Amino acid sequence: MSKLTGSPAQGLFGATLGFFIGFAAVSLFGPTAKLLKGPLELSPVQIGLLVAMPMLSGSLAGLLVLLRTLHPEGLTPAYFPLVLVLGFLAGFGIATFSVGIAQTSYWFPQRKQGWALGAYAGFGNVAPGLFAWLIPIVIGLWAITGAYTVWLIFLIAGTVVYAIIGKNAYYFQLCREGKGMPPDEAKKVCREYGQELFPGGGVWHGLATAAKRWQTWFLVALYFTSFGGFLALTAWFPTYWGELFGLSLGMAGALTMLYSVLASLIRVLGGIFSDKAGGELTVILALVTMLAGSIIITFSGSFGVAVTGAVIMALGMGVSNAGVFKLVPKYLPGAVGGAAGWVGGIGAFGGFAIPPLLGLFVRNQGDSGYSSGFITFVGLSIISLVLALLLRRAYRVQAAG
Repeated sequence: MSKLTGSPAQGLFGATLGFFIGFAAVSLFGPTAKLLKGPLELSPVQIGLLVAMPMLSGSLAGLLVLLRTLHPEGLTPAYFPLVLVLGFLAGFGIATFSVGIAQTSYWFPQRKQGWALGAYAGFGNVAPGLFAWLIPIVIGLWAITGAYTVWLIFLIAGTVVYAIIGKNAYYFQLCREGKGMPPDEAKKVCREYGQELFPGGGVWHGLATAAKRWQTWFLVALYFTSFGGFLALTAWFPTYWGELFGLSLGMAGALTMLYSVLASLIRVLGGIFSDKAGGELTVILALVTMLAGSIIITFSGSFGVAVTGAVIMALGMGVSNAGVFKLVPKYLPGAVGGAAGWVGGIGAFGGFAIPPLLGLFVRNQGDSGYSSGFITFVGLSIISLVLALLLRRAYRVQAAG
């Protein structure tokens, strides 16, 4: 038998790096929307659509963002469809999340899933906030084309590094990477190395198995609110801070980074907490926190109150994200990859669906719509809280029976 390579730590690091690289695309258009608004004559709804477009594609691309037409001085309203297409392509890296979730899960035993997935997604989630802060700085130095050039170089370099250090769990090394060992024998060997979770079949089998479980769709809805909401606000906040409070591009980017990094890093602690308290309770408490933050920012009348609401929302979203993915291997241990695909893919669609809706509030209500639009998150939080309570009740009934 060929020697198995890698370790859980290396698998976690490689998956996190891949996600960090791909996820940076979320911030490509948020910080630059203010610069594109005038030349493209964008309405609030169109701005929401533009900043959300990278979330729609959810996979790895973006090389076309260097087209000369992205320079504001060369743009006219006729270029808006093209910029939307470029945003769609730029967002392809987001799908690395679903891939990395499964890649990480198979490396770690059940008792460490919360910490491992929290660390993976938490540190990977830092990318959008970091780039929301860096892009305005680079624009000030080398204009918008230079900002996209830097991102392209980062993408290429990071992809090369991931190709070198990324490692699949032992089972996949034995069965699917040229060693050809029968699945049952491979599982026996991998258990000796500490691997506990194994796929129940191929990709389509995993997706089909997960799709048949109602718990999958509850988790999809929960993740739509917490992670989709996180993506939406990471893209929307540069516009929100800039347009409502008149902040500079750099300051709006810094506040967006505060929100994004806080939500990302608290996800790591949320994963640790979910290992101790359970995923259901973690999600319930986090959604209550998110609800409180949403209410505060919806009715905020000042800059300080709005920042407070955003911080509280970040805490709730980050911990909720960790709790949801603690539950994926718990409810679907034989179809982690398929469940991660449904939960991560459809859940992330919230990042595309929510910003245009927030823009609709602005169009109908003017500047006050920037605040009142957060009633959207109040509604999503309440619905998700009900679903989380039902999920917990069903699990308790099942365990008691």
